[in-house]
Amino acid sequence: MDNPLSLLVSRPGQGLRLRPLARRDDAALAALIRVVSAEYGLTADRGFSVADPQLDRLSEVYDKPGAGYWVVTDEAGQLLGGAGLGPVAGHPRVCELQKMYLAAPARGLGLGRQLAQQVLDQARRLGYRYCYLETTACLEEALALYRRLGFTPCERLGDTGHHDCELTLMRPLG
Repeated sequence: MDNPLSLLVSRPGQGLRLRPLARRDDAALAALIRVVSAEYGLTADRGFSVADPQLDRLSEVYDKPGAGYWVVTDEAGQLLGGAGLGPVAGHPRVCELQKMYLAAPARGLGLGRQLAQQVLDQARRLGYRYCYLETTACLEEALALYRRLGFTPCERLGDTGHHDCELTLMRPLG
C-alpha cells in the first residue's frame, strides 16, 4: 500500500489525491471553510471554526507535534476538502478531529470517510487513545458519518472556543 500521506484516492474518472496540507493551500482552504460554513449558516459571529483567528494560516497551526492536516485535491490540484487533528489541552491521550470540510461537489463520494480515517490512523500512530470532536446538528451528513465511525456523545473537553458546536463526541482508537 502507498504511503498514506500521498495516497491516491481511486474514483472512476477522477485523479483525486490525499496529501498533507502545505502553505500554498492556506488561502484555498480558508475560502473553502468560509463557503461551506456559509452554506450551513455557520457564521463567524458565533462560536464556529470559521471564526478562528488563525483560519488564513492553518498550515502553521497544524505544523506542530501531535497535530496534522490532510487535504483532498483533484487532478488539476484544486482543493476539494480537508480534515485535521490536534491535541486536546489537559488531555494528553486525546486528540480532536478538527476542521473537516468538503466542497459540495466532493460530498457523497466517500471522501469524508477517507479523510476521517486518515486522521484516526495518524492519531493512533501518534499514540493517542481517544479522538474527540465538536460539531453541530445542522451538519447532518457529517454527524451521520461520525456515528458510523463509532463516535458517541461525551462531555465537553476543554475550551476550544467553539461554544456553538453543541454536540461533543468521542471514540476510542484501540
